[in-house]
Amino acid sequence: MKIVIAGAGEVGTHLAKLLSKEKQDIILLDTKDKEEKLQWIDSNYNLMTVSGSPTSFKTLKQAGVHNADLFIAVTPSDDKNITACIIASRLGAKKSLARIDNYEYMKPENRAFFKELGVDELIYPEMLAAKEIVNALKITWARKWFDLCDGKLILISTKIGETSSLINRKLMELTREHNFYHIAAIKRKDETIIPRGSDEIQINDIVYFTATPDHLKDIRILTGKKEVEVENVFVMGGSRIAVQLAYFLPDSISMKLIEQDYEKSLMLAEKLPDADIINGDARDTELLLEEGIKNSDAFIALTDNSETNILSCLTAKKLGVKKTVAEVENIPFISTADELDIGSVINKKFIAASRIYQLLLDSDNSDARCLATGDAEVVEMTVKAGAKITRAKIKDLDIPKGLTIGGMVRNGKGEIVNGNTQIAENDHVLIFCVNDVLHKIEKLFG
Repeated sequence: MKIVIAGAGEVGTHLAKLLSKEKQDIILLDTKDKEEKLQWIDSNYNLMTVSGSPTSFKTLKQAGVHNADLFIAVTPSDDKNITACIIASRLGAKKSLARIDNYEYMKPENRAFFKELGVDELIYPEMLAAKEIVNALKITWARKWFDLCDGKLILISTKIGETSSLINRKLMELTREHNFYHIAAIKRKDETIIPRGSDEIQINDIVYFTATPDHLKDIRILTGKKEVEVENVFVMGGSRIAVQLAYFLPDSISMKLIEQDYEKSLMLAEKLPDADIINGDARDTELLLEEGIKNSDAFIALTDNSETNILSCLTAKKLGVKKTVAEVENIPFISTADELDIGSVINKKFIAASRIYQLLLDSDNSDARCLATGDAEVVEMTVKAGAKITRAKIKDLDIPKGLTIGGMVRNGKGEIVNGNTQIAENDHVLIFCVNDVLHKIEKLFG
């Protein structure tokens, strides 16, 4: 697949690096002032680079968009991204995607308008991040929680502590004892493992379970966790994610937002009348105590500094807050955040990558989510007629290492998959895989 990416910023560069590992034909382009960075990327990764304006016909032709399967525009400018997608589509790109930061564009009636212009997909990472935070507040004992297949299946991850009964147990033993969940992935330090039956769960592993909703309590008990109902949250930093979060939080949760910049605080107070806006430094412990952080159910750090967000969550934990969420955009810090046990971590780059991976699969893929590790994906897919995966039981198929089926929905009912399961046409399946085997999904599922 040929993919042209316009914009060599953090999101574009991260995507280009990931997709180049997928053995895709990647071309990354940006303006002349990024030429030095482009040259470094060109010499260090398996991709090509082009220097020039993303909205220039000449540059786009040079990048070969006329035969591109996918054109992705992720520059900092909405206008440039949309214009670049329109031009790329007119020049022959099969699909186009633009990163935007205007929520109004995401409304259904406006999405249709952009589709007519030639912009097939719009992605707003800040909105997706806000929705992910709302999910994190629903089940506080989990690191991540996804409602999949219209609620028929649940994907949930949590860090295994000393109180868990799963420690040092082989998966094959656990499978014999419990048939109501499937362990689809294990994050251990810097590595994401798609486990086999002989693998064991260790203390401090972050384990990803799939289950039906009626067994969430059972998983919580097995992992030794306690649930906390969230009624009020502290938010540090008045970022675009924070604004979107205020829009998406349910009415039952009150929000107190602390912003250091005075002018920005005034703007936020006008924009978010239902939130309590405080002008101050959320790193100031005395201010937090004065504002009642000890009575808060959750603390969410959304500044543009990863270190500040991590340290602030640690402080909030020490002050008694049960649930913390940190935005960590510096990728090497994510593992550090996990080891420090700060709670849930969000990263806009991974969120953007997850959405864009949908367009890599020529299938009826309805969703794609990132496991917040940077090296693994979870994908929902409907099985097509005659697909290789339907020819035998899972245990008798040559399933690539690094890929597992976490569950499926058949005839409207969620089911956990094991080696004796035989996948059938029209089953809606949940697939976990590390990035370097993502391209093998189509071969299995038609």
